[in-house]
Amino acid sequence: MVKSNALRLDSIFHALSDSTRRAILQDVAAESKTVGAIAKPYAMSLAAVSKHLKVLESAELIARERRGNFQIVRLNPKPLRSAEQWLAFYDKFWNEQLDALQVHLEGENNGDNNNG
Repeated sequence: MVKSNALRLDSIFHALSDSTRRAILQDVAAESKTVGAIAKPYAMSLAAVSKHLKVLESAELIARERRGNFQIVRLNPKPLRSAEQWLAFYDKFWNEQLDALQVHLEGENNGDNNNG
């Protein structure tokens, strides 16, 4: 099933809205891991971690592969590109604000130098 861009972005940002899911993504970005290894550092049940994994999988941010009795989870970074592109549109606004702040601060520094 192919998701529309809007639904895909909603799914990605929902998945990224939780700090545990972001930590899991960072963890599996470093290396593929079993579900048990992913769950180990968290003070929650395996079922709770599995729910987080389902959200990440629904957003297509991870992929699972069965190896014997284990499920191996790996990062699927491709969907992050669409989120990055959406955020990149707003770079110009952030840069304009930072440029205005820089001009303001430089003006204040120049004013202080002229008075002292």
